[in-house]
Amino acid sequence: MGAEPRTAIHQPVLVAEVLRFLAPERDGWFVDCTVGLGGHAAELLARFPGARVLGIDRDEEALAHARRRLRGFGARAVLVHGNFHSIDEIVAEAGTGRPAGILADLGVSSLQLDQPERGFSFRRSGPLDMRMDQSTRSSTRTARDIVNLESQSVLETVLRDYGEERQARRIARAMVERRRRRPIETTDELRELVHETVGSSRTGRGRRVPGGRSIDTATRTFQALRIAVNEELSGLGPALERAVSLLERDGRLVVISYHSLEDRIVKHRLRASALGEVDPVTGRPRAETRLIELMTRKPVRPQPSEVQYNPRSRSARLRAARRL
Repeated sequence: MGAEPRTAIHQPVLVAEVLRFLAPERDGWFVDCTVGLGGHAAELLARFPGARVLGIDRDEEALAHARRRLRGFGARAVLVHGNFHSIDEIVAEAGTGRPAGILADLGVSSLQLDQPERGFSFRRSGPLDMRMDQSTRSSTRTARDIVNLESQSVLETVLRDYGEERQARRIARAMVERRRRRPIETTDELRELVHETVGSSRTGRGRRVPGGRSIDTATRTFQALRIAVNEELSGLGPALERAVSLLERDGRLVVISYHSLEDRIVKHRLRASALGEVDPVTGRPRAETRLIELMTRKPVRPQPSEVQYNPRSRSARLRAARRL
């Protein structure tokens, strides 16, 4: 037996909205694709006795927390180590049948952000790791590998495409110049490099920042590296298609994203499934091939009261759909 998992503070976002769209009063199996510390799963199981949860996460430490949190629900909670990009294989192996609902709460967890040794946050000193899956089976590169081994052109592409960083070329060039002298090893070193290259803060010109508040210039660099390390975007679209195909009739899909890159993929994939296949002759969607009905025309955002007690919910955007 391993050591007890360390205590972690976790506040699931948009709980009321998630439960409203999932409609767990219909009973059955609900798949939590990124169960994390088990916040949403615990609320669902506690409020709806006829519901069961298959929880998936690639972070084994998060799963240890979730197991402890959900153990009182017994066989109603089944937890699996894996990447929800393979949701069809995981559900088939679990033998739960078609889900009544699927939740995907994307992004980084509180556990990962709050532990310096995981290297996700530039606000805490630690090694440049950023792997969500640190198991021995994982072959994922670390952020340190990318920063110190990739070419300048690749680094620039990562920063531009995954971080929407306007100064991608300057920062990539600075990384290459710095590592010629010594490897970039820690979150502190990377943050200082970004600050030295483009300054320490900006007001978010070119995108909406509530109240015009300034943001740390290292934010987009760290986001870009995290996405690259964990291949978060490359498999998201296909995973959503698999999730839609798995749902039982009238099953619900709820997705929470935290930045525009994720939300854009979710929006387009759900919209395509809601329109149906395009007829090659007429060029119009064929209504009979529609898979889902959109339940949210625009993303649902947290109420100001939630943002006040849980600031990390500020950027959350929820989209939902119903299987036809």
